[in-house]
Amino acid sequence: MSVRRRFPGSPAILAPFALYFAVFLGWPTVLVLVRAFTPGGHFSLSGMSRAISGPYRSSFMLSMKLSLLSSILGGMIGLAVALQLRHLTRPVWLRSLIDGWAAVASQLGGIPLAFAFVAALGTQGLVTRILNEIGLDLLATGFTVTGFSGWVLVYLYFQIPLMFLVMSPAIEGIRPTWEEAAASMGATSWQFWRHVGLPLLLPSFLAGLVLLFVNSFSAYATAYALSSGAGQLVPLQIRFVLQGNVISGEEDLGYALVAWTIAILVASLLMISALQRRTSRWANR
Repeated sequence: MSVRRRFPGSPAILAPFALYFAVFLGWPTVLVLVRAFTPGGHFSLSGMSRAISGPYRSSFMLSMKLSLLSSILGGMIGLAVALQLRHLTRPVWLRSLIDGWAAVASQLGGIPLAFAFVAALGTQGLVTRILNEIGLDLLATGFTVTGFSGWVLVYLYFQIPLMFLVMSPAIEGIRPTWEEAAASMGATSWQFWRHVGLPLLLPSFLAGLVLLFVNSFSAYATAYALSSGAGQLVPLQIRFVLQGNVISGEEDLGYALVAWTIAILVASLLMISALQRRTSRWANR
């Protein structure tokens, strides 16, 4: 017979969060969707269609390309780092230091991060000049910190530690007894990870990739600083349009761009939720 616990006053506990959600997320989202679907005060899909055509379609494609590449590279490197550090227990302070750095680096972005990379890898950056002194011309390879390859490199700075934080609990959930049982049956370490470990980590890994995609797609300040405001990523286009840089009659185009962005992010969050539910099935067994 199951016993259902009741917590008196639980609605009152949730009320502040519900109010915060409604005021700072729900209401602005509703306003954006209304403006996106009612340009000029009447229902129309013209704005939504315009937001995914011409140069704006190219912006979505560029943002998706950057997000996919940085999330895949960041996800694979973050997973590899988490796997390598899974047995790191000595010294105790080192693991705490790595976890602390990952927590800080995963949230670091914007102007400070962009400035640091420009100072290091810009045209007159410290690392660029050091490489020139030893005969390696970084600029001759076509790399620029303000170009697409530079964006990917900068984004990896916070994508890798974020994936590390996502995968570390999942890897710790793989019990040593499972590997020991596989070894007692004659399986090698590679066979265990190939047939047991990696399949168990796959839902968490995919959820982490989607999270990294969302994190990259919605990044604004870092891309703005690196592109000097002239980039074509979707967040920069939204800023450009909402500032009034459109022809007459298309003032609501920015809201349509935001609406498409919300749709992409919501779809990604639903994927994360579904993958997390699948992960919890075996984690709680």
